[in-house]
Amino acid sequence: MPQTQTMTLDEKYAILHKAIALKEAGDREGYNRLTRSVPMPSYLAKVMKEKMGADFLINGGWNLSEAEAEFGSNWLSR
Repeated sequence: MPQTQTMTLDEKYAILHKAIALKEAGDREGYNRLTRSVPMPSYLAKVMKEKMGADFLINGGWNLSEAEAEFGSNWLSR
């Protein structure tokens, strides 16, 4: 299994700060792209899978690296 590098809290905040600046500038697409690049917490990904379905997560472009690290690379198909 490939090793994933975790993102620090400071790195997450820096990305979200840039995303907010894009949103304020009217770049909704850029805002969505950057916010989805921040790893979704594994507990939230699990709930989203249960409530919205795996396809929602797969097609949404979410960064699921934390969930993959915790639950395994095939967790969405189980």
